[in-house]
Amino acid sequence: MEIMPIQAFLVLSRWSTIDLEKALDERIEGQLKALLPPHMGHLYTLVLADILKRWQVLTGRKALLCTGTDEHGMKVQQAAMTAGVEPKAFCDAGAEIFKNLAARANISNDFFIRTTDKDHQETVQHVWRLLVQKGYIYLGSHGGWYSVSDEAFYPHSAVHMTQNSWTGKETMVSLETGSPVEWSSELNYHFRLSDFRDRLLAFYKENPTFIVPQHRMNDVIQHVKEGLKDLSVSRPRERLQWGFAVPDNDSQTMYVWLDALVNYLTKAGYPWAPGHEHDGGWPADCHVIGKEITRFHCVYWPAFLMALDLPLPRRILTHAHWTVEDKKMSKSVGNVVDPFAAMEHFGTDTIRYYLAHDGRIGRDTNYRERMVMERYRKDCQNRLGNLLNRVFCSKRWKVRPAIQYAHARTRTMTNAGCKKHQERIQQLAPQVHALLVKFDLRYALRAIIDVVRLSNKLFADNEPWTLIESTKYRPRALAQQTVYLCAEALRICGILLQAFIPTKARELLDAIGVAEGRRALAHATVGADPDYGDASGPAQEGGEGGAGEKQLLFPPLKSAPVRDGGRVVKVVHARTATVQAPAEGANDV
Repeated sequence: MEIMPIQAFLVLSRWSTIDLEKALDERIEGQLKALLPPHMGHLYTLVLADILKRWQVLTGRKALLCTGTDEHGMKVQQAAMTAGVEPKAFCDAGAEIFKNLAARANISNDFFIRTTDKDHQETVQHVWRLLVQKGYIYLGSHGGWYSVSDEAFYPHSAVHMTQNSWTGKETMVSLETGSPVEWSSELNYHFRLSDFRDRLLAFYKENPTFIVPQHRMNDVIQHVKEGLKDLSVSRPRERLQWGFAVPDNDSQTMYVWLDALVNYLTKAGYPWAPGHEHDGGWPADCHVIGKEITRFHCVYWPAFLMALDLPLPRRILTHAHWTVEDKKMSKSVGNVVDPFAAMEHFGTDTIRYYLAHDGRIGRDTNYRERMVMERYRKDCQNRLGNLLNRVFCSKRWKVRPAIQYAHARTRTMTNAGCKKHQERIQQLAPQVHALLVKFDLRYALRAIIDVVRLSNKLFADNEPWTLIESTKYRPRALAQQTVYLCAEALRICGILLQAFIPTKARELLDAIGVAEGRRALAHATVGADPDYGDASGPAQEGGEGGAGEKQLLFPPLKSAPVRDGGRVVKVVHARTATVQAPAEGANDV
């Protein structure tokens, strides 16, 4: 597995709007809740970006992760006005919520940018003036269907009339997002987006994996082929006050998406001094976004960068939505899943594991609490926790001598099943790396947990608790080999899981005695660490650890309401088959 060095691996995550939940002031709180609160989609974006960033750190590369809030626009202005507070105070309260969300989810972001920041304003004004100098911005009249929710104009071909089945009321909405639109005609500035049709198509052809997944890449190409119209990049100040004024014309306010997209350049240090263009990590290696803002990031943003003669991001990961009963989360339906409540109830790493394991990039995924508990019980407790107990909590052997025995014999396996399992463990890190390079986080995690499953099977098949009692060499050698390989599986899987469930992975590696300096991807190979195995006592209840206190790596979950859509169906207890130390012969495949 070879990693080509670069200046920095830059991961950028973004939400579509400043979607807020609560605030410090009651007047603000009501308006924040009138907007969408943070939901699982926001958390999913963060977790995906964090996994990619942490993985690069494991490879030994410098990696940067930037996230934040887009705070300007008509929607925020209207909500703040209704609340009777200044927009900045409104945004201050909301930004804290999203900072707290990132912190609660153990997101390793290096930057949290707010588009109201002073340094961002300076960058946006520089970009505007440069685009004017290059002739890409001009003043003209504009008419179109405007969505306050999307902060975007739509042509006639992109809207249609819908009728409420209950009230009969007809509403014009966007075909792309379903958001209500209203006709608006005004004088504002335009960006010559139409000039970039051919350049964009040529770029897509030269970079066929620019957008992930492929079907969204195809959709973007088709959209651009059908022709691009010049893009409105400002609104009259009399209509929109909450935003940066256009340089040299304070009767106009900058369009929110030009303002918002430039945030990526702000934290990369743009404009750069000569010779320092790459100090901040630009161009970004990966944008992580929800699919609803694909057009803005995959058409408008590349065109802006081309106009500025700047390199484009290498790839854009567009993920699908989390739904409930195949319906978009909605406050009116009552099916919004609160990520704070979920992490408080199930634990941060439990939710991170579930999102990475079940979330899909290409298709929407239904959020189910019963599946959160099932993944925890089946994978974390019954597989990973079970293997930890079996190997390190037995009274019949010590793991450290088994490791020493294997290394003294150059880790040569005499049993066919052990040889095959050793090969599988050895292939795991390259396999996971290849999957993550393709942004296939779901199957990368599943590959890791599958090795844990196979290790449990090897342990059950070989029955080392019986072999170790033999007075003959071969049975005792097989017992030692089995214990060693299962310990190696735990060590290597623990290293790889640091990107997905960092807290639990650290606890696992601590428990089996892996030194801090031997937890990089380079150590995720059989035999790379001959010195671990002095466990500190990773026992579940009823088990017997080392010299340390008894501890629960995967404790039982609290009683939890299983939700089917917005309705509470029943209350169950998460099954915890490995809370008590399992019988050494218990099987788990």
